[in-house]
Amino acid sequence: MTRVTVIGAGVVGAAAAWALTVRGAEVTVHEQFELGHGRGSSHGRTRIVRLAYPDPEWVRLAADAREDWRRLEEESGRTLLSLVGLVELAASPGLTSQAGLAACGVEHRLLTPAEARLLGVALPAGWCALYEPGGGFVRADLACTALLDAARGRGARILAGSRVESLGELDADVIVVAAGAWVRDLVPDVPVRITRETLAYFRREGPPLPSVGQLSEDGSGHLLYALHDPVYGVKAGAHHGGGEADPHEPGLPDEQIVERVAAWVRERLPGVDPNPVAAETCLYTTTPGETFVLERRGRLVVASACSGHGFKFAPLVGERVAELVLA
Repeated sequence: MTRVTVIGAGVVGAAAAWALTVRGAEVTVHEQFELGHGRGSSHGRTRIVRLAYPDPEWVRLAADAREDWRRLEEESGRTLLSLVGLVELAASPGLTSQAGLAACGVEHRLLTPAEARLLGVALPAGWCALYEPGGGFVRADLACTALLDAARGRGARILAGSRVESLGELDADVIVVAAGAWVRDLVPDVPVRITRETLAYFRREGPPLPSVGQLSEDGSGHLLYALHDPVYGVKAGAHHGGGEADPHEPGLPDEQIVERVAAWVRERLPGVDPNPVAAETCLYTTTPGETFVLERRGRLVVASACSGHGFKFAPLVGERVAELVLA
């Protein structure tokens, strides 16, 4: 039996532990803080899920991850995904995810401004909206718990408050570093940038809105986003809007970003109270190309970073980690 140590109990470490125990590995997970802590990248109640990517390869990966989410739901008995739809806003149709979705046969359509308004979204003048009915959100907190519980149910040891200072102190056949923003403490040459992102919460009554992502005007990436929050109604933020940060130091929400997000909510989500009621931070660990780091180095497997869009892929990444470990 392969003995595996996983460093980090965020969503990637938890998914890796689940996938490894399914394959019969002996797994120990070390988490430096308490489980479900709010210092890293996996905390909070919801994250956007979508198949909508301009690149068909990312669409296919998201679809594969969707199957793994359903498998986790079945095993855990928890409902984790709410597919309430996704509205993608772009300056022109060619900048949307239309081509990627069409190449993979994923249902989608362009909305008229009136149709977007019926879904609760006001379009900028001259812009377009793509609707992906299979988008929505995942319950992030419940998902992390479900992954760890499933791994624990197959014998994994989950050690909270257990910081690993050196890889040399670990007695394992393979070590998985899923340490998120702390990855360079253990693997200094991983090429990542750490930023502290700010998100805010807004009050809205009624059933969940579709998740919303507004692209930059040149289509280079998501700029602002909103999704359902089960406590307040709506969570919104600026994607890759934060400055560089030291994960070892505490940080507060950026009030200027909160104001920017609130102004966007006022313009784009007319049914939402635009006065923020709470704000928090989240660390992004981003590669230059906003891809993921997933590689084997001897007895070490590095599974970080997620570049700000990795939560939706977590079960699939866990599968890939297990394949690297047990190859």
